[in-house]
Amino acid sequence: MSRAAQHIAGVTTHTRRGDIRHRFSYGVDYVLIDAEGPVAAPRLFSRNRFNLASVHDVDHGGPMKAGRGASWARAVLAGHGLEPEGLRLQLLTQPRFLGYGFNPVSFWLVHRDDALIAVIAEVSTPFGDRHSYLCHQPDFAPITKETRISAPKSLHVSPFQEVKGRYEFRFDLSAERIDIRILFRNGEEGVVATLTGARAPMTNTSLLRGSLRRPLGALRTSILIYWQALRLKLKGARYRNRPTPPNTEVT
Repeated sequence: MSRAAQHIAGVTTHTRRGDIRHRFSYGVDYVLIDAEGPVAAPRLFSRNRFNLASVHDVDHGGPMKAGRGASWARAVLAGHGLEPEGLRLQLLTQPRFLGYGFNPVSFWLVHRDDALIAVIAEVSTPFGDRHSYLCHQPDFAPITKETRISAPKSLHVSPFQEVKGRYEFRFDLSAERIDIRILFRNGEEGVVATLTGARAPMTNTSLLRGSLRRPLGALRTSILIYWQALRLKLKGARYRNRPTPPNTEVT
């Protein structure tokens, strides 16, 4: 059975803490789709083929540009002791725009009996590196809006932050909205990143509206990353060279 795709015309904010303060907020378009089954979507959206907006399995699950899609996610879950029976996987991600794609972070949402029991946060960098963080409670108990999940930082993401400290993830996912908060702490330094937005059916109109209000899609995201890096550099933030990425794919 096909599941209807959703479009989240959301907002992402980043707030830097510490000696050099910095903040920005941008509109961003995410889609939420069934990660494995057929997807009911409008003509301007495609799975694994070119379109105005599209999601390609090769972009997710494993190394950048060589992903294995949902089979990778299921292997990760099985490797951490989660029984496969009754699991439903969704992918929350920025789609490719006219064939171009880049996602600073995508989320594999894992449900059982309509309860969210795990999230794989898939982090990608402009340096071509990727690392994922498996978020779950003990015994894979349901994740609620009160849940806080902590993990050590493992990947060099920003050249203005050390690969130290910890992330704290919070997922408030209702039938109406997406509200995700990631707090990075490293002593007095840190960053708070959020993604919020209403869930709505994906339509040709919503995709066209998003492409007009936030032109160039993922390419715009890449441009804005470099623009914010320049602003931080001009503020005097210390630039750190890219270290060797971790040997493991998942923390």
